[in-house]
Amino acid sequence: MPQGVELPSVPSNFDVEPEYVAGWGSGKIPKSAAPDVVGAFRFLCSPGQLSYDDPIVYPGQPGKSHLHQFFGNTEADAHSTYESLRKTGNSTCNNRLNRSAYWMPAMMNGRGQVVKPRYVSIYYKRIPASSPNCLSRGKKPKNICISIPRGLRFIFGHDMLNESGKKTGKGYFNCYGPGAKSGTYPDIVTAAQYCPTGAKIGALISAPDCWDGKNLDSTDHRSHVAYRKYGNDGKARCPKTHPYRMPTFTLGAWYDVDETLDRSGTWEPENPSWHLSSDYMPGMKPAKPGSTFHTDWFGAWDDEALALWTAHCINKLLNCSGGELGDGRQLKPTNGYNNQGQQRIFDPPPDPGFHHHGNAAEANPSHESSGNI
Repeated sequence: MPQGVELPSVPSNFDVEPEYVAGWGSGKIPKSAAPDVVGAFRFLCSPGQLSYDDPIVYPGQPGKSHLHQFFGNTEADAHSTYESLRKTGNSTCNNRLNRSAYWMPAMMNGRGQVVKPRYVSIYYKRIPASSPNCLSRGKKPKNICISIPRGLRFIFGHDMLNESGKKTGKGYFNCYGPGAKSGTYPDIVTAAQYCPTGAKIGALISAPDCWDGKNLDSTDHRSHVAYRKYGNDGKARCPKTHPYRMPTFTLGAWYDVDETLDRSGTWEPENPSWHLSSDYMPGMKPAKPGSTFHTDWFGAWDDEALALWTAHCINKLLNCSGGELGDGRQLKPTNGYNNQGQQRIFDPPPDPGFHHHGNAAEANPSHESSGNI
């Protein structure tokens, strides 16, 4: 890890020991992930708060964004910083050891209501640090495997600040359940054709896995991170500009579908059916439902918990699920995932009506240790 770039450590301000329990009650060590070449750390989250805030794009400016569905830190809002996330909030992802904030555009039905996900799956992965593909070659750093730096945040998926910008994360939609046909569908309109009532439609996307080693944020909230690219030898490596390879995560938000989902396979802009809040925004041309899919992440892990799952699940090539840490312990699901009997359809909160739209020039870079450090 480059020296002097991470933000200072902010220890958890609660007794951490009760947040750990024996893995699945028995304390068994997870099995190896082999023949897969990556170690895996998985857990589920429940949906959290709904708000028009975005602490990365519009820090300190409540109500400036489209409606977001948050999960993770229950106190994340427009004023969130790394320090505030570390000091406040419970978590809808297992417990307070993961005070990171994850958010994406809210899912809306054709009646103007919010559809909250039944659950959100988070799957961190990376090759072990001992892998030959993790080692530096030459004088300059190259493909150095590291943990997630403190204070890192980024956005991936459709670029709302630059409509002509390249989409990242390979976002797509899927469906599973009774009568469903799974697939990699480009938008909600397409996926809906194969997703009958009683099934679940999913929005899936992968976070960047390479970091420049210099910046915890950037003006466009994307340039400081990148994705591996395949070379002539068929191996995917981090680009030279972003030589540090960190655990990436795949996020999947899964929604119970009902009769309000239009399954015709056609899109009528004036009749949006299910769509993301970012697809239909005042002053902007309507976008095909799901085509503006993107996700934001602001890391705020407890240092010890992060180190544990990185050292065991990732570096020992284990298949950790349910918040297992790979050492016989598990993140206790005190405030985390619970899919039983929860309401899923909500009226949206009142819209303050001062949204920003347009290109990156209108966006404010984060006010806490962004840019060069």
